[in-house]
Amino acid sequence: MDSIEQARKYAVVTGASSGIGRELAMLLAREGYALVLVARRTEPMRALADQLQQAHGTPSVVVGADLGVPEGVATVVREVKERRLDIEVLVNNAGFGLAGPFEELPAEGQLGMLDLNIRALTALTRELVPGMVARKRGYVLNVASTAAFQPGPLMSVYYATKAYVLSFSTALHEELRGRGVTVTALCPGYTETEFAARAAEHQRPRLFSGPLGSGDARQVAESGYRAMKRGKAVVVPGLVNLLGTWFVPFAPLGLKLRLTRYLNASET
Repeated sequence: MDSIEQARKYAVVTGASSGIGRELAMLLAREGYALVLVARRTEPMRALADQLQQAHGTPSVVVGADLGVPEGVATVVREVKERRLDIEVLVNNAGFGLAGPFEELPAEGQLGMLDLNIRALTALTRELVPGMVARKRGYVLNVASTAAFQPGPLMSVYYATKAYVLSFSTALHEELRGRGVTVTALCPGYTETEFAARAAEHQRPRLFSGPLGSGDARQVAESGYRAMKRGKAVVVPGLVNLLGTWFVPFAPLGLKLRLTRYLNASET
């Protein structure tokens, strides 16, 4: 193992093949981090790795893994340990959602959301945070959503998984206070990425083409990175999204449910 490679600061980015994950990888490379890029599709990541090497001179380890199954997490952890990489940043970005009535959506897909959005995120965090604590240096950025702040009829499982991510992240942020490691929950609103296309496989929510519009993946990534570096527990990019999260705790539950159901209902 090259001693220079061991000495580098590495960032693990899951869901790095597109969208917010890709933008975060580009930002981390620009800031001097070498990368461990993780996703199911390796070709887009190899292209990204070449681009980052040419632009910033930073190396990337490309790991093709399906984090929706336990073997996927094990593959990432094995790669990190065998290469003896110093992981300073963990970005848990991989995740997906499905829109539609609970009883009509495929059970496999809904359980898959639990596996990827919750189990994989928790497992990777558990594997990599102890090393950060031992070195008294590290950052975890967990990509949640504004969906984390209220129940989501017609996307009920997805909203519940993001509520877990927000709750877990903020609790762990407090546990690690003063130990050199911070945990940040990034809570973007609707962002036009491949996530949206997959979420709308069964039903395209009105929110996806509604008056609130969509966020920009690059801006979301920049907001998340800045908040992570400042050690913030939660960041909600965009003024409209932020105001919405402030409103949610004071709104009657019935109103929240009806409004969210309207936004998640089919636009046709």
